[in-house]
Amino acid sequence: MPTNSLLTARTRSISIAASPRAVFELVTDPAALPRWAPGVARAVRVEGDDWILENDQGETRLTVRTSRDHGTVDLLTAENQGVFTRVLPNGAGSEYQFTLMFPAEVADDAVAEQLAIVEAELEAVRALCEEQS
Repeated sequence: MPTNSLLTARTRSISIAASPRAVFELVTDPAALPRWAPGVARAVRVEGDDWILENDQGETRLTVRTSRDHGTVDLLTAENQGVFTRVLPNGAGSEYQFTLMFPAEVADDAVAEQLAIVEAELEAVRALCEEQS
């Protein structure tokens, strides 16, 4: 969804006591998405480079662009501005960053609600990665 004005960017981050490799593998595994983001997808199937998410709205096509070398995982749909994530080394563990873009007209309470969901998803990623470590 192109825009002619700047978007409002909000980033959340979480420290995880697991290797960057382990975090990257979890967040790039389509089968794992319902475990850490159940509001986004109840189930996922892969079609080419896209993930087809089954959720309360029906189906959503998600284009996932990843770079293992850079630790980036970009989650793009036709309906929104995209979600840009990055797995970084953090000492003996990792930092997982999640950046969302919002059009200026989105109400502050809607942004806060979405960020609360993201924070819960980050906590779920941490729990899943740390239980496997």
